[in-house]
Amino acid sequence: MVRYVPRMADGQRVKLSWPLALYRLNHIFWPIDASTSSNWRRLDFAIALLGCLIFMLHNDAELRYLRFHRSNLDTLLTGMPTYVILVEAQLRALDILWHRNQLRQLLQRYFSSIYVDRDAEPQLFRQIELKLIPNRVVASLYLIAVSGYAIAPIAMLITGRKDYVFPMIPSFDAQPLYLFVPLVLSSVWVALSIDTMEFGETTLLCELVAHLKGRYELLQRDMESSIERILAAQQRPHMAQQLRELLVQTLHRNVALNRFGEQLEEHFSVRIFIMFACSAILLCTLGFKTYVSPTGTYIYPMWFGAKTVELLSLGQLGSELAYMTDSLSTMYYQSSWEQVLYYSTNPHENLRLLKVVVIAIEMNSKPYYMMGLKYFRVSLQAVLKILQGAFSYFTFLTSIR
Repeated sequence: MVRYVPRMADGQRVKLSWPLALYRLNHIFWPIDASTSSNWRRLDFAIALLGCLIFMLHNDAELRYLRFHRSNLDTLLTGMPTYVILVEAQLRALDILWHRNQLRQLLQRYFSSIYVDRDAEPQLFRQIELKLIPNRVVASLYLIAVSGYAIAPIAMLITGRKDYVFPMIPSFDAQPLYLFVPLVLSSVWVALSIDTMEFGETTLLCELVAHLKGRYELLQRDMESSIERILAAQQRPHMAQQLRELLVQTLHRNVALNRFGEQLEEHFSVRIFIMFACSAILLCTLGFKTYVSPTGTYIYPMWFGAKTVELLSLGQLGSELAYMTDSLSTMYYQSSWEQVLYYSTNPHENLRLLKVVVIAIEMNSKPYYMMGLKYFRVSLQAVLKILQGAFSYFTFLTSIR
C-alpha cells in the first residue's frame, strides 16, 4: 500500500516540511497512490473502518463520563475539552475519508503548477517559509501536548495504577488486563491520530494558501517586468498589441490561479466550518481548566496555545491572500496602458487593448476569501471574533463557578 508521493511537474519528488511528513504517516488521512491495487484499497478501507470504530468507542465512553458528572462543573469541564476535540476530529475525519481521492487530485495540481520551488524562486520561497514559522510553532506545541498522552502507559507501569488516558467511563468492565491494555493503547493511538490530523491538515492548508499567494505575486512581478520591456523597446506600431497579448496571457494565468482557489475552497469548506465552529467552545473549556488548575497537567495550556496560534496564523494567511487578490484589479489598471496609448500609432489595437483592460479589471473586482460553507471567512477578523466569543464563554463559566 503506497501513499501518494508529491512530485513536481518534471517528476522531481518534493521535500515536505516536517509537519507534513508526519501527517503523511497518518494512514487514515493521507491519500493513497492512484496505482494502488484493489486488494490494497480494500485493506486500506478496512483499516480506516477499524479506526472509525475505535473513535466511536471513545466517543461513547467520554460521553458517558460527561453525563455521569453533569452536576459537577469542574469535573464536567475536565472531560469537555477532550470530548470536543474528539467530536471535531470525527467529523473532519469522515469528510477527509469521503474526499480522499479529491485531495490527491488537489495535491497533484498544487505540486505540479502552484508550488513555488526552492531552486527556481529561492527568495520568494524563503519569504513563504517565514510566513509559515507560526505554523511550525503550532505543530511543535501539539506534539508537546500529545506527549502527555503518549507517556501515560509508561507512567501507569511505573506507578502500578490503572488510569484511563482520557476522562471516560467505558460501557463495559475494562479492569481485566486483557481489556485494559488494548483500551489504553487504542487511546494513545486516538491521541496521536488526532494530533497529527490537527497540525498536519492546518499545515497543509496554510502551505496551500501561502504558495497560492506566492503565485499571485509572481504573476504581478512577471507582468510588471514585461511592461517595462515593452516601454523600453518602444516599438510604436506594435506596443498596443504587445501589451494586449501580455494582458491576455496574464489573465489566463490569473484565471488558472482563481480556479485553483475555488477547488481549494470546495475541498476544505466543510472542514474549515467544523474547525471554526468548534474553536470557541474548545478554547473556552481549555482556558477554564488552565485557569482553575494552573499547576495541573500541561496538556491543556499547550493545546490552548496551539489552537490559538493555529487560528491566528491561518486567519492571517487568509487575510493576506484576500488583500493580494483585491489588489489585482489595481494591478491591471496600473499596467501603463495610458503610456502605451500615447505612444501607439495603431488605433485599432488601441481599442482592443482598452477592452482587455476593462475585462481584466472587471474579472478581479472582488477579493478572494476562502470560506467555510459560505459562513466563516478564513480571515484575521473572523478569528478575532472567535477568540472574543471564547473569552465571553470563559467569563461566564468563571462567574458561575
